[in-house]
Formats: sequence, C-alpha cells, structure tokens
Amino acid sequence: MDLKRRPLIAGNWKMNGTSGGATVLVAGLSAAAPDISAELAVCPPFVHIESVRKAISVISLGAQDVSFHDDGAFTGEISASMLADMGCRYVIVGHSERRQHHAEQDQIIAAKASKAMQAGLIPIICVGETLAQRQTGQTEMIIELQLSGAVPRDATGKSIVIAYEPVWAIGTGQVATTAQIAEVHAQIRENLQKRLAEPDYLRIIYGGSVKPENASEILSLADVDGALVGGASLKAESFLAIAKAAV
Repeated sequence: MDLKRRPLIAGNWKMNGTSGGATVLVAGLSAAAPDISAELAVCPPFVHIESVRKAISVISLGAQDVSFHDDGAFTGEISASMLADMGCRYVIVGHSERRQHHAEQDQIIAAKASKAMQAGLIPIICVGETLAQRQTGQTEMIIELQLSGAVPRDATGKSIVIAYEPVWAIGTGQVATTAQIAEVHAQIRENLQKRLAEPDYLRIIYGGSVKPENASEILSLADVDGALVGGASLKAESFLAIAKAAV
C-alpha cells in the first residue's frame, strides 16, 4: 500500500439502527480503533449523526448523502455546511441506490461533490456498472462516463475518494472476482492520474458485499485503498475484522 494513501474503511449504515444502537456500536469501534492502522469512518443515517458524534472517538464521521443546494428554502434537504457543522469529514455521493431509486445522474452527483468540497468535506464518489452492462462488455465505457461526469473539475487526489461498487454485487452476496476488481481499480487510477492534481494521494476503495471472509484478498490488491462496507458495518466484530485486513 502506498504510504501516501492510508487505507480507508468506511461503514455505510444505510437506513438502519436506532440512536441507542448507534451509540453502542461506535463505542465498540472506538475502543478498538487505536490498534488499527487503517482510517475508520462511519456514515450513519442523518438522524443519528449527533448521537454518533458525541460517542465517537478516533473514528471519522460521515453522512450518506448531501444536497447540491446551499442553505435555504429546500424542504427535506441537508446542506454540506450543515454536515460540516456537525463534525462530518466524509459524505457518500452517487451511491447506486441513489442512482436507481432517486434517478440521480452524474451531473447531480458532481454538483453534490462540489458542494461537499466547498464545505471542507471529502466526498466518496461512487461509480459502478450494472450486471447487464458487465455482461454486454460495457464496464470500461460506463466507468469512464461516470468518472467524466461525476468527478468535479477542480477535484484533487486529496479532496475526493472514489468507491468502485459494481451494482450487481451490492447487498446480493455476490462479489466481483479479484481480477475484475483489480482491472477496474487500475482503470480508475489511470483515468484520474491524468486529470487530478496530487493524483498519488487518491484513494480508490471497493464496495460490494465486503465481509471478513473476503476482505484480506480484496484489500491486498495494489490499487485497492480500502472498502465501503454495507451490512457488515452494522456489527462491530465484522467491521473491525475487515479493518484489520487493511495493512
């Protein structure tokens, strides 16, 4: 692992948990975090951010989405400045579930990432192909299009994180092969090496049914700088086991 790129293991809790459960979970994570070389981050639902912030130690705080609007008359939206004020360091943008269920396109994702950066947050920009796109040989094209459309023009290797999440491997139990993961991560790095300032600091993390049983194999790949973990991040034991595999 490049010393410029400290591994990032980020937990996407999605729409799960209670305030009390969130506090217990982060307390367990915080107790073990000092012994782990990777950076740990958790992205709870908006309503739990405050309770998690109060209970968190050593671990970075993130959110699952952000508005592309500034503060103002936008009912139901959460601005980047609000997240920064709550102590967030990261925010996930462009997750495939947002693309699928909320019709988010690359232009919207880029706008959200820009607002995040302006507020001092680091956006975790998600890219990935569907099963149909992979089966028809479109993976490389889809990734290129998403990187071109969703990564802000003023992004740098330090200001963003890219998460490769093949849509067909999210929450399905299916995991891309190490060869597939390595190929796409190398493609992403080559693409952004040409575009970004300070490209050697860019972290590209993998998401898609990451669990303790496969974490070591995935995280040992040259261009994999961590993981965006879904279901396995809801239990301290499994999340910490994944984090310990990042060396």
